[in-house]
Amino acid sequence: MSCKIIVVNYGIGNLASVKNMLNKVGADASISSCPRELLAADKIILPGVGHFDHGMKMLKNSDLFSPLNSFALEMKKPVLGICLGAQMLGRSSEEGVLPGLGWIDMECKKLPSHPTLRVPHMGWNEIKIQKGTPIFSEIAKDARYYFVHSYYMKCKNAENSAALTSHGIDFSSVVVKENVCGTQFHPEKSLKHGMKLFDSFVNLC
Repeated sequence: MSCKIIVVNYGIGNLASVKNMLNKVGADASISSCPRELLAADKIILPGVGHFDHGMKMLKNSDLFSPLNSFALEMKKPVLGICLGAQMLGRSSEEGVLPGLGWIDMECKKLPSHPTLRVPHMGWNEIKIQKGTPIFSEIAKDARYYFVHSYYMKCKNAENSAALTSHGIDFSSVVVKENVCGTQFHPEKSLKHGMKLFDSFVNLC
C-alpha cells in the first residue's frame, strides 16, 4: 500500500518542484488545497517562500488552517515544513506581527549584518546534526543544502533544534518536535542530498 503525500497549496511556495522531487523518489505525491484530501493523506509537506505575515494570511484565509492543526496536533501524522513553511511552524517572526502555527516553541529573528557575509543568506551550506532525526539518519559527510533566507529559526528548547548551520551566527537549520519537522533550506533545490531527504521522509514510519 503506497504512502500518500500532499504538498499543501495555500497560494505560495515552490509547489511543482517539491512534487517533482517527491515523484523522482517514487512517492505518491500530489498538490492540493482540499481539506478532505489533506486529512486523508499519510504525510504532508508545507512549503513556502516570501514574507511571514503574507504566508500566515494566505494560510488563515484558506480552508486549510483547521485541518492542518488537526493533522499535526490531533492525528499526529508526519509534517515537513520547508523554508517559510518551516518558520511558520513556530510562534512568531520579527518579519511580521501575526502569530505562527505555534507547533514548535520558537521564534524567527533577522540574521545580523556581517562585514564579510551577505544577508540574505543565499547559496550552499552545510548542516551540523545535533540530535537524531529519522530523515537525516544517513546524511553524507559532504552533504550541502541550498539556502535562501534573511530570518532564522531560534528554538526556546534545545531539543527542538535538530541541526545547526553557520552564517555569521549558528542558527537552527532543522527543527523537530514529535511528528513535525522543518528545514530552513530548500531540499527541492538541493540535488542529490535533497532527494535523499525526501526519500527518507517518504519511507518514514
